[in-house]
Amino acid sequence: MPPLSGFSDNPLESRDDVVRASRALITPLLPYFSPARARVRIPVTIGTHFDETAAQLEGFARPLFVVAALLHAGESVDEVLKPWLDGFVAGTDPEHPEYWGAISDKDQRMVEAEMISFGLLAIPREVLWDRLDGKTKSNVIEWLHGLQGKDIHTSNWLWFRVMSSIALIKVCGADSQKLRTQMEKDLELLDSMYLQDGWSSDGIWPDAEEVLATDAQVFRETGKRNQRFWSRQADYYSGSFAIQFSQLLYVKFASDLDAERAGKYRQQARDFGSQFCRYFDESGAAIPFGRSLTYRFACAGFFAALALAEVNNLPPPLDKPGAVRGYLLRHLRWWRDRSEDIFSTDGTLNIGWLYPNMFMSEDYNSPQSVYWALKSFVVVALASGNVFWTEAESAYPKSSTYPSVSYLPAPRQIVCNHASGNHHFLLNPSQYLTRPFKNANAKFCKFAYSSSFTFSLSVGNIVAGQLAPENSLLLSRDDHEKWATKQTCTDAIISTASIRGSVPESITVASAQWYPWADRQVSVTTTLIPPSDRWPDWHLRVHRIKIHRNLEALHTLEGGFSIAGRRRIDGRLIPTVTLNELGKDAQLGVSEGIYKEGNGAVIFSTAGASGVATAEPTCSDSSTSISIIKPEANTNLAAPRTLSPVIEHSIRNLSSGVELTLLTKVFAISSEANGGRQLSGKSLVERWLDQPQVNFGPVEHDEEVDHIILDI
Repeated sequence: MPPLSGFSDNPLESRDDVVRASRALITPLLPYFSPARARVRIPVTIGTHFDETAAQLEGFARPLFVVAALLHAGESVDEVLKPWLDGFVAGTDPEHPEYWGAISDKDQRMVEAEMISFGLLAIPREVLWDRLDGKTKSNVIEWLHGLQGKDIHTSNWLWFRVMSSIALIKVCGADSQKLRTQMEKDLELLDSMYLQDGWSSDGIWPDAEEVLATDAQVFRETGKRNQRFWSRQADYYSGSFAIQFSQLLYVKFASDLDAERAGKYRQQARDFGSQFCRYFDESGAAIPFGRSLTYRFACAGFFAALALAEVNNLPPPLDKPGAVRGYLLRHLRWWRDRSEDIFSTDGTLNIGWLYPNMFMSEDYNSPQSVYWALKSFVVVALASGNVFWTEAESAYPKSSTYPSVSYLPAPRQIVCNHASGNHHFLLNPSQYLTRPFKNANAKFCKFAYSSSFTFSLSVGNIVAGQLAPENSLLLSRDDHEKWATKQTCTDAIISTASIRGSVPESITVASAQWYPWADRQVSVTTTLIPPSDRWPDWHLRVHRIKIHRNLEALHTLEGGFSIAGRRRIDGRLIPTVTLNELGKDAQLGVSEGIYKEGNGAVIFSTAGASGVATAEPTCSDSSTSISIIKPEANTNLAAPRTLSPVIEHSIRNLSSGVELTLLTKVFAISSEANGGRQLSGKSLVERWLDQPQVNFGPVEHDEEVDHIILDI
């Protein structure tokens, strides 16, 4: 698929560059406008849970993030922008064939109302509102009023009604008393989703113990699992996709209506931004985590909205406009450099991450949905003389002033980008989403998520390659017929491990307990140990498994990071090699081969290195195998053809009360993270062979070798 001229060949450094890119992204939609310009339909047949009219409304509404922002900055109306102004007439007219349709309860039209409202608020009155005739103005008011009093999801969706209320009050001159009453109720509910440090959850964040207790009671009463849906999620919807983004639009457009709340949202943006920037590496890559990742470069929408709202007194590393600009533009440039497969032949964005991928889509993704990506372009609303554009772009913060590993309490995640290694990823002990979104376990419940070695999706349950066991522990008690993995769990428990030996160090570790099966025959407590100064290329997972009723057999399957697994020269599978064939001088991203040894296996490919190692389980009647599997094609977000290192344990005759411990050592170095940071010190092979040593429980004396002390 071809790159997109204007985006793929764009330096993306100045405002002119970003304007050119924004225009390039919306121009391919022009041939797909309906005759009266109220709808856009990209000619790809994909079903959604909502109706086709709402899907085509997405195509009209979502580009308004660019259209309205450009007009806000004083751009003239031309043949590219004009259709979006024209469409308001037919789209809101109930008597017109291109009417968008009245808004009903929990209607997709509610989502698009945010973009319609943004258009009304951002486009100068004389360009849009004042040019509408009386009938059209009445129709616009009536259509937006359709959100009032309707049943709406208790999530980021509440912001769509808030934004429509602001537009009705400030642009349309609607009666504000009823609107303000509804808006206050919505804002109070949204504010109840607040966690800490600027973070909000996407929905009411339930108490983890209450979740486990309720699920257990429901299972006892009904014999069924998953009868209640829970959301303990703080993903991109908490920031760039929705909540922080919308809060900053509130700051931009409604500070005069509610100065106190706007001030609170400014402070939350400051707090959030100082942590959220850790999800981006030096090259601008974001860590894919959660749902709706087909919105791609909307991952950086927070930085665009932060600039648009002109929030001041930001903390490091966002304490200068040039720093905010750096985070936004590095991310856009990262996508520019990987844009060869994200566009269809007509220049429209396709569904996927780095290539077209329907496995990753949700049932609310129409061909037009992807244009939520344009949230990151609202920054073109700032005129060329704004300090955001005139101040020099700041570099990524130096590792000496930026912690390599940080625990973020609100999302319960440890974000890792160790300066002595080269892998940007997060450890995820206790988030989950049990609402019936496709592949929710893969998107929210894996132990680790990487910007370089993106996660894979489960597409079947016959063989390991369909199960996508990377960064997950799967368990079977029926000889591989069915597999269970982590879903609901306790809240994260934070503790400390220590390294003794040549490089003494304290490490923050995170644990959570979970039950693979609803009958709770087995419980698992997983502890995640991030990279350290001593072992910067490794993270560890310790699974303490307790048997609560006699169990004839327990089988486990756990993977490391999936990695691009084909040879550079001919695209064939990477071969197995010996250590001598690999050579002591093996180079990251150059040397290719699979190396297996007694307790581990590692893949070296153009993408870097990915491996796992283990120890025998702490019980007698067991067997362990380590292998390299070939996951099903197109299940990984970034690489269509991957390999994954996996560990399998089989344990027999487990009695009630037995506890066993599984230790998984995960090795990963990226050749592309942070722009391809060069490694110093030990060679690539030495880094793999130098595996972390772990001692469980108190140790009375120091040993000669370096080791991690973990008291579990």
